[in-house]
Amino acid sequence: MVIKYQEKIVILWIVFLLGLLFHTQLGLMPLFHDLSVAESHAKSMAEIALIMWLMLGFFVLPMFAIIATAFIDVRRYRSIHFGLTVLYTVLNFFHLLADVIVPPIAWYQIMLMVILFIIGLLLNFVSFQWMKDRNGKQPREQVTF
Repeated sequence: MVIKYQEKIVILWIVFLLGLLFHTQLGLMPLFHDLSVAESHAKSMAEIALIMWLMLGFFVLPMFAIIATAFIDVRRYRSIHFGLTVLYTVLNFFHLLADVIVPPIAWYQIMLMVILFIIGLLLNFVSFQWMKDRNGKQPREQVTF
């Protein structure tokens, strides 16, 4: 059975989003043990409203990409989608660097971010293949990345 590029991409985005959710959940786990998650400098939600909107966008764009990838197979969208995957890989790389630089370092979070970065690279690779595919068919009838 050959899995089309779109199916591979949808699977990778879903895995990526699950990883993001797990990353967030791991960050909140100390709350369940009566520990501080982090020292907050925000005095009100209004001070972090921009951050909350950016986080919403970061989660929602892959959801839209899943839907669009399942329904749209035009060259222009393929290029836009590839650009989106590259943007997410770059953002994840900088997030990984920030997690390594800013104490305290939670190594379990670092490991998860490395896994997400690798999934992102795989998503870039498959998206690039899909973008370059001219006839809508994969080159081989075997499992490919």
